[in-house]
Amino acid sequence: MTVNTKNLLRLGALLGVATLALAGCSPASSDDTAGDAASASTLTVWIDAERVDALKPAAAAYTEKTGVEVDLVSKDNATLKDDFIQQVPTGKGPDITMGAHDWLGELVTNGVVSPIELGDKADDFLPVAITASTYDGQVYELPYAVENLALLRNADLVPEAATSYDDMIAKGTATGVTYPFLVEQGVDGNPYHLYPFQTSFGAPVFGTDSTGGYDAAQLEIGNAGGEAFAAWLSAQGKTGTGVFNTEITGDIAKTAFTSGDAAFWLTGPWNVGAALDAGINLAVDPIAAPSTGAAAPFAGVKGFFISEQSENKVAANDFLVNYMATEDVQTALFESGEVLPALKASAEAASSDPIVAGFAAVGAEAVPMPAIPAMGQVWQFWGIAQAAIINGEDPTATWQKLAADVQGAIG
Repeated sequence: MTVNTKNLLRLGALLGVATLALAGCSPASSDDTAGDAASASTLTVWIDAERVDALKPAAAAYTEKTGVEVDLVSKDNATLKDDFIQQVPTGKGPDITMGAHDWLGELVTNGVVSPIELGDKADDFLPVAITASTYDGQVYELPYAVENLALLRNADLVPEAATSYDDMIAKGTATGVTYPFLVEQGVDGNPYHLYPFQTSFGAPVFGTDSTGGYDAAQLEIGNAGGEAFAAWLSAQGKTGTGVFNTEITGDIAKTAFTSGDAAFWLTGPWNVGAALDAGINLAVDPIAAPSTGAAAPFAGVKGFFISEQSENKVAANDFLVNYMATEDVQTALFESGEVLPALKASAEAASSDPIVAGFAAVGAEAVPMPAIPAMGQVWQFWGIAQAAIINGEDPTATWQKLAADVQGAIG
């Protein structure tokens, strides 16, 4: 999908959403629930600074309806999770905190979050958002945003989307620019960015259990598809085409693409602004698959959690489900962060912008990043192995060692 003017490409600008109307935030709350919630006096909500203004109308609407004050506390994202885990057991933490779905394994294991009763509202969200927000069969997060990679294309250099990885490289090479395609790596590798290619070969990290959740006992990274991916990765690296290079950092990739020296760039919505500011005629395409399967990236889902130690769980659940899960609020959060809304209605409205629509189309194929604790054992070996393969190490032996190391660490 292609956009030709910078003003159009400011994510969210096409929505034309004004301020949140108080009435728009409150109708879903029943009188009974509101009455129960009113037994609380104050709800404390931890959020980052960028989201404070977006939540103020919902907070005011909730207070007007129930009499319960909502205290929005701005927190540093870098320390929010650790502060929450440390403070909840002492009773000093908030009633609600914002966060990311891949915190769930740690939060549940530490006993600091309480399940959320979504009821029929679950159907109002994108399926990947609910799947990511679910742990051991229970929903713990009220999602508000879904983030994933997509393929950015300089439409002035390449007018049409690629139909496959090989077609992408051919199209990019034909432009004569330095980089037909860019994906950041770095000396330690970057498996997050390479995961879509790995999934195209049928090599997920984990299998799933009967509930659809990831199962650490089903480690699939070392299957035949994984070894096929490793062989392909080697062919793109130092001893092959050289398209993948561990010297390419995020900053190098950004500079090359925004200066018009790269045709395609695999990255996320966080880099769209830089491309638009540089005047790139930007298109967002599906990720070009190197094998027979879809190139499915990880989805990261942002949302809100209720503290297990909150004395105001009824009010907290009411505020999240009946005020935060509304189109007005989810759209306001989108405008504050320019990431695809988790609520279907808001996502559809946001997708009137072709840039957002492009990321949403790729996101429909995305899979939640595993939140189970065993994932921590994967990261420590995964990128190093991929970097070694790119730099010429034997792909099969290196991949088999990766799988063995991960299995040994998981136990």
